[in-house]
Amino acid sequence: MNVKSVLMLTALLASSYTYAQTTNNQRDSLYIQEVEDSRSPDKVLHAEPLYIDLIRDLGARKGEKEWNIGLGLTDNLRFDSYEALIEYEWAPVDRLGLEVELPFTFYSPLNGTPQDSIPAHRLNSLKVAAQWSFLVDEPRATSMAIGYINAFELSDFRKFGAPLVRANRYNPFLIVAKRWGQNFHSLLYTGPLIEQHFQTRDVHVSYDINTSVHYMITGTRNFLGVEFNKTLDRGHFDMTLRPQMRLGVADHLLVGIVAGIPVNRSQERVSSFVRLIWEPGFRRHRATST
Repeated sequence: MNVKSVLMLTALLASSYTYAQTTNNQRDSLYIQEVEDSRSPDKVLHAEPLYIDLIRDLGARKGEKEWNIGLGLTDNLRFDSYEALIEYEWAPVDRLGLEVELPFTFYSPLNGTPQDSIPAHRLNSLKVAAQWSFLVDEPRATSMAIGYINAFELSDFRKFGAPLVRANRYNPFLIVAKRWGQNFHSLLYTGPLIEQHFQTRDVHVSYDINTSVHYMITGTRNFLGVEFNKTLDRGHFDMTLRPQMRLGVADHLLVGIVAGIPVNRSQERVSSFVRLIWEPGFRRHRATST
């Protein structure tokens, strides 16, 4: 191959790369524009964490709604715990999100551990929540919200109804999210967790600091990322890394896959979690699929 041919091939490859980059940027811009500029009020496209998920999209618009079903498995050395949840979230007015959730946990002993020495199956709680986006800044691709989760904690199935509600959990929180350019997203979700036991009158306070970073794949709602779920509890610090990915399998349906890697928890090993997300009424921009 002579010098002229090499130069022509190099120019062709450079042109193809430039075209691909330009096309990708156009697809990203179209998708962001679809979310942010399709209608009022303002809204910024953010990647939402899959394990500690938001009550509703930041800058939620009236009429948005979503069903979630979650399934998880955690290895606790002496037993496995299986999580299951169903939740419904919706926006009755602009920028206000509401949610109702029913989380279940089931337990299975390991290595001959007696069944009566492990926790009993339970419907953990009835959770109700609200989230208000008080800042939506499109030029800076930044959103902020405050919210509150109230969980009425229920007795396990061995003692169900005696009492029915054994404790109450109060969880105010703050969210700060920013998109960097078109693909990179960061988010902070933090607040205290206050648990009040009705029979003993004990009050237990811990503090959660959940941060996440995601890369949204060009022109899609698919992303790769990681959550850093951190808890301060009576002088102890725990953290779990949760690498994750989200895939859009249809206009209305998304699947999220999460792995849990505890950093310094001696009684817990790796975990896994799958979230199915159904968004009735969602329509994807056709230009993003070309």
